[in-house]
Amino acid sequence: MTVDNLMDRKVFTVAGDTLNEDKYAYKIKGALLGAGYKVHCVGKELTSLDEVPEEKIEVLDLCINPHKGLKLISECRKKIEAVLIQPGAGSDEIKALLDEKHIPYVEGCALKGLQARGLL
Repeated sequence: MTVDNLMDRKVFTVAGDTLNEDKYAYKIKGALLGAGYKVHCVGKELTSLDEVPEEKIEVLDLCINPHKGLKLISECRKKIEAVLIQPGAGSDEIKALLDEKHIPYVEGCALKGLQARGLL
């Protein structure tokens, strides 16, 4: 799986501070919305992945402290189809948990994925 594969999906859940314009989560949220993606935000807007109003999490975009990301994934009862781990948001513990749960993941940047498609 690559970042480009994830960009084929149309619903992203961004985990991070999507209300602070100085944070990458905010920039990623805006760029995804501007490119026509449906976006849910967990961290400052929703407090858990289970609050996302979809049956499943199509793409979880981690833009959050690895400790908080690990907690979000650990507590999630919904199916997570794929995870995009932004630079600085990953850890060996997150990768081990995703492997244990058989959730595919890729390390990369949504902004670069949008840029490669000419959407940014």
